[in-house]
Amino acid sequence: MRDLLARWLINTLALYVAVHVVPGVDYHGGPGGILVVAAVFGLVNATVRPLLALLTCPLVLGTLGLFLFVINALMLLLTGWLSNHLALGFRVTGFGAAFWGGLLISLVSLFLSIVVGEKEVPVTRIP
Repeated sequence: MRDLLARWLINTLALYVAVHVVPGVDYHGGPGGILVVAAVFGLVNATVRPLLALLTCPLVLGTLGLFLFVINALMLLLTGWLSNHLALGFRVTGFGAAFWGGLLISLVSLFLSIVVGEKEVPVTRIP
């Protein structure tokens, strides 16, 4: 449970940084709202992203993983779309903003995960 909370707070901070640095990634609301946006972002990444990565596996392999940046941008666009429909005050204006926002969110999340010392979820091995 602690790891889930840490991941949620890391995503919240990464989204906050992207809102302040990347033009086209905007948030207009209170501090509690960005926590909800981060939860939506986490749900999108936990549900839609794996399916999209599986469906585009040949493209990901063919581009040596670079297509994952496009998938990150699509997840941020989807989060913006959902947030707009849920009236959360978060929006992403286009693919360029989503691309750079997704890249920045990935880098900030990586940095914060290293600083916090977040452990990866252990993989269960079948003997």
